[in-house]
Amino acid sequence: MLDNPVIPADFDLLMQDMRHRWGWFLALGIILVLLGTFALFVVPAATLATVMVLGWIMIISGIVEAVQAFRVHRWGGFFMHMIGAVLGVLVGVLVVTHPVAGALAWTLLFAAFFTVIGIFRLVTAARLKFSNWGWAAFDGAITLVLGIMLMVGWPWSGLWFLGLALGVTMILRGWTYVMIAISLKALPAARVIPVEAKRAA
Repeated sequence: MLDNPVIPADFDLLMQDMRHRWGWFLALGIILVLLGTFALFVVPAATLATVMVLGWIMIISGIVEAVQAFRVHRWGGFFMHMIGAVLGVLVGVLVVTHPVAGALAWTLLFAAFFTVIGIFRLVTAARLKFSNWGWAAFDGAITLVLGIMLMVGWPWSGLWFLGLALGVTMILRGWTYVMIAISLKALPAARVIPVEAKRAA
């Protein structure tokens, strides 16, 4: 194994720049882990916050779709665009003004999604039996169980699921950034080959 790997100059410049910024990745990772941990301690509040964000995303996306519909109003799908925009804004407003009901609706939607996806993965893995298909079946089984648990526990599951999912996601994402920062800091010095010399070779 080479102690000083030979890499192209442009890639080395990119890695050098990222290496100098490893502290930012570390700080971002730590902040996300702390926020995710905090979300786990205030799951109901995190659930409502998640619902509010989703509601505003729907409102903004509906407005953007309406603007786009007017910009291409001569296109035959104008009315379909406008219907989607109006529905997006209306549903978003309902979710923002009634966050608890929105949390219950989103949780029920996720429960149905997990159940269907879990069954699909189980059936697909069992029928195809590709290499290491057991892991895919295990993934499907866990997803199916999660969907059933959310359905059985509904509506109470609507008060904690989104907040729990947000907290766990932020912790995992933050830990990923921490690992990236550690890897960048530990990168060995690389011997650079000019791109012109590499092409000539």
